[in-house]
Amino acid sequence: MQNVVLFPFAEYWWFYLGFTLFVFVLLAIDLGIFHREAHEISFKESLTWSIIWISLALIFNFLFYQYALWRFPQVERLISIPGFSSEAAATQSALEFLTGYVVEKTLAVDNIFIFVVVFGFFAIPLKYQHRVLFFGIIGALVFRVIFIALGSILLQYQFIVIFFGIFLILTGFKIIFAPEKPVEPEKNPVIKLFKKFFTVTPHLEGQKFFIRKEKILHATPLMIALLFIEVSDIIFAVDSVPAIFAITKEPLIVFTSNVFAILGLRAMYFMLAGVVNKFKYLKYGLGIVLVFVGLKMAWLNELFGGKFPIVWSLLIIISIIGLSIFYSMWKTRSEEGNQK
Repeated sequence: MQNVVLFPFAEYWWFYLGFTLFVFVLLAIDLGIFHREAHEISFKESLTWSIIWISLALIFNFLFYQYALWRFPQVERLISIPGFSSEAAATQSALEFLTGYVVEKTLAVDNIFIFVVVFGFFAIPLKYQHRVLFFGIIGALVFRVIFIALGSILLQYQFIVIFFGIFLILTGFKIIFAPEKPVEPEKNPVIKLFKKFFTVTPHLEGQKFFIRKEKILHATPLMIALLFIEVSDIIFAVDSVPAIFAITKEPLIVFTSNVFAILGLRAMYFMLAGVVNKFKYLKYGLGIVLVFVGLKMAWLNELFGGKFPIVWSLLIIISIIGLSIFYSMWKTRSEEGNQK
């Protein structure tokens, strides 16, 4: 059963297309109606949007589960798969979506640290940050589609699965043990290359990414911030996409869980940006999660007959992240108390 793709692209291209159109409608409503005018995002607004995005993901997962319950009995009648249970497969698929969503959402916290540094470095006012992140999300979605498509092809080969599993384990150990390096946007090679082709204005020009001066196109610091965020997300995707493939081999589940997690990233940033320093020990939890999913990819799945129990995965990941968040808050409060 573990080698059977339950949602092959040839049969579900309409689902990918419909889901993509649905996402673009959501983004159009977001920018065209609710965030048409640049304004500072309050904690209350970001919390409301976080609840909305999480609720949409959970509603989608419930509907996805109901569809699988309806569809899989038809699949079971058409093909004979030893040990296949349509109800168990539907539950498995829904839990894989939820676990993938939790993993992607958790790993995205690392991006929030980068957002804080980048916006501070380029002195981007709060009222323009949503616009930068909005277009950053669109770019992230495009690159995720590319990475997921490549992953669905490459990860059919066991030696590549093992390679990425070891890569995730090493990345996890690096996060845990390697000293943190400061984020230095001005030294980024992509930024340096971009500046060879475009002159960058010394100051912001409202919410514009480009402006024409004396018939010459100039980039603004807003564009440089967006470019750095896009580059950071590409690097981040190298970890996060294989991490979700360690949980499920279904590209459709990887795609949808990834997209929903990314859609809620902006709201999560505005909600956590002011208190992100209180979660400085969360990185150890993220590192342990990557080590776990790497082990799952390279060894545990095969040890358990092709699929490490998804319920165990979900509980382990939530426990690791929950404990790291609790420890961060407790430790930070203790340190602040000692300084008084």
